[in-house]
Amino acid sequence: MGKAAAQFEAWWTDAQGVEQRRSFTTPRLASGSRHTWRTADDLPDGTVVSWRVRAVEGAAVSPWSDAGQGAPCEFVLDEVSPEKPVITSTDAPGEQYTGSVGVYAKFTADSPSDDVVAYRYTFLGGTTLTEHPAEPGGPVTLRRLPLRSGPDRLEVTAVDPSGRTSAVATYDFMVDEGRPAVAHWSLADPAGSTTAAALAGTAAQAGPGVTFGAEAPRGTSLTNVAGFDGTSGSHLSPGAPAVGTGGTYTVSAWARPSRTDADMTVASQDAGSAPGFALGLRTQEAGAVWSFAVGGATVSGGAPRTGEWAHLLGIYDAETGRARLYVNGREAGTETEAAPVSSAGAFQIGRARNSDGYRDHWHGRIGDVRVHDRVVVPAEAAELAHRAATSLGRWSMETSTDGVSPERNGGQPLTLGSGATIHRGPDGSCIPDIDPDCPDVPYALVGDGHLQLDGANGHATTGTTVVETEDSFSVSAFARLADSAPEHPMTVLSQAGVHTDVFKVRYDPAAHAWQLVMALRDEPNAPEQVVHQSAMPHGGTGPADHLAVVYDDDADLITLYVGGQKAMTATLPEGLRSTGALQIGRAKAGDGWGEYFRGDVDEVRAFVGALTPSEVQKLALPVD
Repeated sequence: MGKAAAQFEAWWTDAQGVEQRRSFTTPRLASGSRHTWRTADDLPDGTVVSWRVRAVEGAAVSPWSDAGQGAPCEFVLDEVSPEKPVITSTDAPGEQYTGSVGVYAKFTADSPSDDVVAYRYTFLGGTTLTEHPAEPGGPVTLRRLPLRSGPDRLEVTAVDPSGRTSAVATYDFMVDEGRPAVAHWSLADPAGSTTAAALAGTAAQAGPGVTFGAEAPRGTSLTNVAGFDGTSGSHLSPGAPAVGTGGTYTVSAWARPSRTDADMTVASQDAGSAPGFALGLRTQEAGAVWSFAVGGATVSGGAPRTGEWAHLLGIYDAETGRARLYVNGREAGTETEAAPVSSAGAFQIGRARNSDGYRDHWHGRIGDVRVHDRVVVPAEAAELAHRAATSLGRWSMETSTDGVSPERNGGQPLTLGSGATIHRGPDGSCIPDIDPDCPDVPYALVGDGHLQLDGANGHATTGTTVVETEDSFSVSAFARLADSAPEHPMTVLSQAGVHTDVFKVRYDPAAHAWQLVMALRDEPNAPEQVVHQSAMPHGGTGPADHLAVVYDDDADLITLYVGGQKAMTATLPEGLRSTGALQIGRAKAGDGWGEYFRGDVDEVRAFVGALTPSEVQKLALPVD
């Protein structure tokens, strides 16, 4: 293999207009080697320098790299960094609470250097982004949509064509809480009312198809809502617009359809012979969907269900030109580009405008209608849609009388079967280490007592159904195995349908795991879905494990928690209907019972609604 050298040549025109050339030939290296040239120190700053290279091997010389269809390479030596940019803003003058969560703030970044081609910037907690000026040295406008209140910071660096960067410019400012709705009707007016009072904006007149005093969604702050009969009189209106639809806005409401086989509108605003926007329910071949229409664009998602509440929230963001839809606090469908229709028409609840008058009258219930003149950010959307879990029962199992252990708040008690007893901890009358006649009594799992089950036929039951498993629910308990290696699966909690358990929480020694088991159909020998946590449980006299099952019907998810931590989650689009009683310590087995639990159970709790992860963590703390 021969050796070759590389011959470099560079040239430029100096300040006097005279061409300058420099050349360099590298040492000979094996063919295929990389050759480099450290250029001369007299290269001028800020001047275009051209260069080319060719190979030399003995007497043979290749063409220059710019020969034929080629061209010289060029660079500019830049040894001067751009000056630090100046940041200004009229939307967020520094160090003052100004603006609002959900309202865009605009900042101008401008460097005194005339060769800046880009600005790299980041806001507090965000990623680094780049914005290019319209021409070198020009300013850029940077936008921030604040998602939370409190202090914020913008950092900007100017970049010149050679990639040199300036010092970092910073701009500290504050963000206030999201400003309240510009129009708000809770629709919690007394039965017999003909007008819906406005918490913000103008009171809404009710049509003859609207009645007040209907039951509100559980777990919300609403006391009651309005019912709509679906006729032409099924509407409310303040007779004036709620928001300017040419800019950014958000409209939201709780909605409960009495049917899903027809198009229906929850809220809209007139824009001539059509709605400027419409939030509601639309039918499709595949089934009904929730929808938010802005002009001629529609974003759809989620599946309305007859008789079930949903929180709907539609956003039109004028800065991005896109519409978004949230259902039960979660974004649904795919955000879409939309061209807004400027509307000065009246806001409508329960209907939408068309060329002949109004259409798509709502049949069902509506509550807590709000309109904001800003973006309602994701955390706020989740908060508006939140339904707090409500306690159905708490069984602390401190005492029993005639085989019955009371519910803590006087509700449905537990009936203890044979093989089930209430263990009471030491009463404090003596100390075993000091008094030899004092019995050594183990402490209870929680409080002064717990349920002790023999694994043969010991169990406790409420006698009737506790949680409605078709809707969101949560159940929890502390459990401790009598030993850590039982011979067969043992169930802590279960609730059955007609033929099988709708759900059960058990320990499976073959998997060495706590498991959540759900039947896929209510029939004998139904197939099951298993969600499990592979963790060795405590046994004997060790601490108890806290187990919790949370079914979120809105999200179609069911989750098993162990020790307050999310163990596993499974998709559950439709919860089966349960008709059986809550069982502690056993599971349904054909026409009888099985999987009896041997060990201790305490502090069983049941809720309507889905507990949040932080609420489950609090329950897992063994505090009375």
